[in-house]
Amino acid sequence: MNRKVLISGAEYYSVKELNPYEHQDIQPDVELSIHEHALLEQSLRQAGIEIVKVPAPKSCQDGIYTANWGLCWRDKAVLSTLPNMRKGEEPYAEEVIRSLGYDPIKTEYRFSGQGDCLPCGNYLFVGSQYRTDREMHEYLKRLFDCEVVGLEAVPQIDSSGNPVINAVTHWPNSYFYDLDLALAVITPELIAWCPEAFTSNSQEKIKSLPLDKIEVSLSEAKGSFACNLVSTGEIVVMGDNAPVLKAEIEKRGLRTITPHITELSKGGGYIRCCSLTLD
Repeated sequence: MNRKVLISGAEYYSVKELNPYEHQDIQPDVELSIHEHALLEQSLRQAGIEIVKVPAPKSCQDGIYTANWGLCWRDKAVLSTLPNMRKGEEPYAEEVIRSLGYDPIKTEYRFSGQGDCLPCGNYLFVGSQYRTDREMHEYLKRLFDCEVVGLEAVPQIDSSGNPVINAVTHWPNSYFYDLDLALAVITPELIAWCPEAFTSNSQEKIKSLPLDKIEVSLSEAKGSFACNLVSTGEIVVMGDNAPVLKAEIEKRGLRTITPHITELSKGGGYIRCCSLTLD
């Protein structure tokens, strides 16, 4: 798993309130972000992962989050259709993915790439409602000849109890707008997931799967981005602020590498978001 990943850089990284975690008055420290990104790269290499590194797309605040550029799986690459504030990344992502030997596939649907689409053996966990259209579920099922597990996270709710509509995208909002904030693939037989992040219907779907499961608390999933990790199936690169999940992973015989990362999460992403698997 995750033998090779694509990363970019943090040179243009900033926060402009695209995601519910972001607050424009709390900007990341760019120099520290660059340092943290280098630490993440070092940690991935330490885990035995081959790194393909490209320059960050110019003037793109979220260009650091390469997982949202597409899904590269089974020798195919499906390009993402990103929110309006991230449109500048799309042609660059297509150029990069094409240069890696893929024939990129475009669709007419909203799609958040690997951020919202996680392979696990023959399963493909796919989010919906927030950054990916439900029509992508059937499309991906046909394209990859796999079992798609369509999932939906709980919406963000305002003080009046109503779902929040994102002021930038005009799409529904969730603190788990991308699936990789609520679910992680540790091995093809083991996942980590936060039950409270999902609707009741999606909870039942996950519970019914013949997979080993680690339950992640809402505090670690939302407060520490615990599920936003990269696993080789033997070594897990994750943040250093999710001790309960770390202990559960190590209890199952896997090793963890835990870089200290604070700035990269201010944009609503973390370790998984900063790396696109090339398969």
